[in-house]
Amino acid sequence: MRTILVTGGAGFIGANFVRMLIERGEDVKLVVLDKLTYAGNLGNINDLLASQPERLVFVKGDICDGDVVQAMFDDHGCREVVHFAAESHVDRSILSSSPFIQTNVVGTQVLLDVAKSKNAERFVHVSTDEVYGSLPEDKPEIKFAEETPMAPNSPYSASKAASDCLVRAYFHTFHMPVMMTRCSNNYGPYQFPEKALPLFITNLMQGMKIPLYGDGLNIRDWLYVEDHCQAIWTVLNKGKAGEVYNIGGNNEMTNRAIVDTILREMGSNWDDGVQYVKDRPGHDRRYAIDAGKIKRELGWEPRHRFHTAIKKTIQWYKDHQDWWRAIKNGEYLKYYQTQYAGR
Repeated sequence: MRTILVTGGAGFIGANFVRMLIERGEDVKLVVLDKLTYAGNLGNINDLLASQPERLVFVKGDICDGDVVQAMFDDHGCREVVHFAAESHVDRSILSSSPFIQTNVVGTQVLLDVAKSKNAERFVHVSTDEVYGSLPEDKPEIKFAEETPMAPNSPYSASKAASDCLVRAYFHTFHMPVMMTRCSNNYGPYQFPEKALPLFITNLMQGMKIPLYGDGLNIRDWLYVEDHCQAIWTVLNKGKAGEVYNIGGNNEMTNRAIVDTILREMGSNWDDGVQYVKDRPGHDRRYAIDAGKIKRELGWEPRHRFHTAIKKTIQWYKDHQDWWRAIKNGEYLKYYQTQYAGR
């Protein structure tokens, strides 16, 4: 049985990754290390911790703490690493960038140092297409490739670009068996409702309006989280050390088109359901992923189309109202007021 350290495994993508491997019976023991910041939620994996204690272990801890990280190898026998743990919300990075530098840069450096000292066998660093910057709207044929130079435009993407550079350096300097993935925008179950799609869905369920930035014509490529998790598992098993793999959903849409779809699926309309708000500072105009490399070399491609997966996602939030209603109060409401007041 393989023993894999999953950092950030109580967060959105990490928890979906854990659930996928445990529920389909992969021959693995997963050790989840999560600080349980505001976006980390033990409720995302609690049922599995209770039912699969021999295959899933949870440790509350900070990846910036070298002693804690070392214990993952010494006490739990971890030999592989999948590194999800990160501060990831652009809007929060604009309000304060310090937590992003600490977790995304320093935390990754600590994790790499310990993994190197323990001769980790595989290390997958989960990054983002936002490190590439922004693409022109009028040239749809241009997409982000693995060779696209990094040009981050937000404190969040700058911190992820810095962590990517560290991972690259540890491969070239120390020959560590590291791989990087860079994904497009994710959506699906267990996503913290500050992010666009769960925010839109849950706001409508609460009788609130969708806050739509600017003219709503910013373009993103949308990737269902289950497809993303399968891609990461594929890279961990088949990827080549030192390589970067772009992971895209092949669903390039404007924010207006996304809102149109959600309004239609939830029986609402623009007048009742949408409020335009002042645009985010430095808002990248377009992201688009060329995921040809991972398909050619590793045989992965997305299985879910947006028009069907968004229905599954909406239904999940309808079926799990206790989960998100417990989140959308207290500190969340203070953040929401700060973020959207006066916009």
